[in-house]
Amino acid sequence: MKLLGQRLAARDFDRQTAELQVRIASLNRFTSLGIPATQPVG
Repeated sequence: MKLLGQRLAARDFDRQTAELQVRIASLNRFTSLGIPATQPVG
């Protein structure tokens, strides 16, 4: 969360939840890109 900022920019609660969902989705995407794909050999 530090890379995305400590505070929420939105003031409205609905917009805050949307902002958090976008942050979570982007963090999940970065995590999935960093996980190696293993394949059996032989």
